[in-house]
Amino acid sequence: MTQELADIRTCILSGRYDEALMLVDELEGMSKKAILQNIESFLVRMLVHLIKNQVEERMTNSWYASIRDSVLKIQGLNLKENKTSYYIKQNEWDEYLEMAFTDAIAVASEEVLDGRVTPLKLEEIVDRTAVVNEATQLLNLTYEHSAKTIRNVMMEEVSKLPGGEDWKLGRS
Repeated sequence: MTQELADIRTCILSGRYDEALMLVDELEGMSKKAILQNIESFLVRMLVHLIKNQVEERMTNSWYASIRDSVLKIQGLNLKENKTSYYIKQNEWDEYLEMAFTDAIAVASEEVLDGRVTPLKLEEIVDRTAVVNEATQLLNLTYEHSAKTIRNVMMEEVSKLPGGEDWKLGRS
């Protein structure tokens, strides 16, 4: 990126404004791609723990922390610098969730049921629709709550998951 900035400076100083604007556009594209890749990695992380929760029908502190942290990171990354618009709009998550779900199955198969289930078998076991719906509900919170208030809401939402009420009450 440093080289691109130097190139922009050179273009501006030599009056090649169209070329400088092309470089700015290229930098913007690179930045957006990097942000979307980060969002996708947190999406996979969240889905892994939602899959584990569904299959094992329990909640742990570390699963909660991973789900909560993933949602918070997605919220922060998704909000553009202008603080009024998003890289991924509320109704645009389906494609991202489908791709991330496939990756999450592969990762979750290493952990769920002590790693005794292959990714293919895990995909048969998991109710994909239910996991995607849970993820969508959690993602919707990022549009409905501020960075400050979502933290309190997350505890309540996660406690609605299988085993969540027992976890919340310290019975697990």
